[in-house]
Amino acid sequence: MGSCFSAESRSPPCNSPNSSSFRKRKSNSKKRLGSRASSFEYWRNEPLHRIPGRIFLNGSSQVASLFTQQGKKGTNQDAMVVWENFCSREDTIFCGVFDGHGPYGHMVAKRVRDSLPLKLNAHWEQSASGEEVLKEISVNTAGSMNSEEAAFASADDESRVSVDAEETEKHPEIFQTLKESFLKAFKVMDRELKMHQSIDCFCSGTTAVTLVKQGRDLIIGNVGDSRAVLGTREKDNSLVAIQLTVDLKPNLPAEEERIRKCKGRVFALQDEPEVARVWLPNNDSPGLAMARAFGDFCLKDFGLISVPEVSYRRVTEKDEFVVMATDGIWDVLSNKEVVDIVAAAPRRALAARALVESAVRSWRYKYPTSKVDDCAVVCLFLDSDSDSHKVCSASNVIKSKEQPSSGIQVHNGDSGDVPAPTGLARSGTCRENNEDNNNNSEEESKEEEIDTDAEIEWSALEGVSRVNTLLNLPRFEPDKEDKGMRKHK
Repeated sequence: MGSCFSAESRSPPCNSPNSSSFRKRKSNSKKRLGSRASSFEYWRNEPLHRIPGRIFLNGSSQVASLFTQQGKKGTNQDAMVVWENFCSREDTIFCGVFDGHGPYGHMVAKRVRDSLPLKLNAHWEQSASGEEVLKEISVNTAGSMNSEEAAFASADDESRVSVDAEETEKHPEIFQTLKESFLKAFKVMDRELKMHQSIDCFCSGTTAVTLVKQGRDLIIGNVGDSRAVLGTREKDNSLVAIQLTVDLKPNLPAEEERIRKCKGRVFALQDEPEVARVWLPNNDSPGLAMARAFGDFCLKDFGLISVPEVSYRRVTEKDEFVVMATDGIWDVLSNKEVVDIVAAAPRRALAARALVESAVRSWRYKYPTSKVDDCAVVCLFLDSDSDSHKVCSASNVIKSKEQPSSGIQVHNGDSGDVPAPTGLARSGTCRENNEDNNNNSEEESKEEEIDTDAEIEWSALEGVSRVNTLLNLPRFEPDKEDKGMRKHK
């Protein structure tokens, strides 16, 4: 996580009488959802915080539990969302967790949280109906293809090649449709960020681990190093963890090869040899600790891409829940520890909060001189039982006030106010033992919305104190090259 500025550039509030979008929505408010195109227009114009079944603050519903907490590195740059009956589709849920980094990482994460589901829905509808409903969201995306776009196209082609006859027989049609929709939506989302007028994404970006559940089908799209893990039962009824995504780090062989082919550099610093980072060709910056991300356009010409890894799983009666979380969780807790904590929560409504609180305790115990990272968790429960069903034995009582089980519950989190601008601290330089627990309440829901249109299982680092995702911002000086640069193959 990098430091952030405190102010966000916003358009007039979406519900303000002076807002053009307000007037447009008012005139279109009586439009019915008769066609796919009108459905897209409806969801695009509807204020997100007013959509039934969409949760993006700390809270819970009958099928999900959400919780985020600010760390000690500045403003909370994590975001999350659960959208039940996704765009009026019955038995369909969209979930996402986003981990921002850089000066405007909090804004990028929120923007992707709010816009990506709509783009995914639009491409999904287009694939299903063949109608052209994406003209407006694709505006200004034309132009010459640079190396970043070429890398995206290459990865896109590789993804398409993977959809062979064997995979088609193994996976249902919805996976093929949604895989294409994920690829297109992520591409359009990244292009939109590049041209965004009020969010500077040059050295800021976000991860995204997203999931669509329709019936018993799970389709996961992942960019970055956030993670999704499944809690399931074996034949002896023991609970096991199955990692559903790959942490897309720069030291993965395929990722490193692509970055080097694009003239980017991958190496770790001496004081953190376990953390591989992406660097510009002729500048020791920015040192991004992931190989794929939204934004971060300073590196998009040098191997960083925003193409998602898309995977599929058919839910069985043994599968109990999916945990999606940012690296603030995975850096201090193993997959097995995470599923055990969620299963030990006395009620589903408390599962996400219990996991975040356990992670914070682990941070303070394992790395007392390090700053606790932001944490965001979405727990999606896969069975159809009501929330009154206990996840496990109540012997493990969470010291939290239990919430009612019916409907959607939203409560205040522990995120604090946005601090004043600070420098991007280099990893390992902060040594704080006394941590301040005076955190303010979550921002109001309207303020949260960003106005403006290989078989090897790779896991997060363990036993290493978490460092900043982004080390420092590049400085470009014309007609002057950096001297004394380290040379790496």
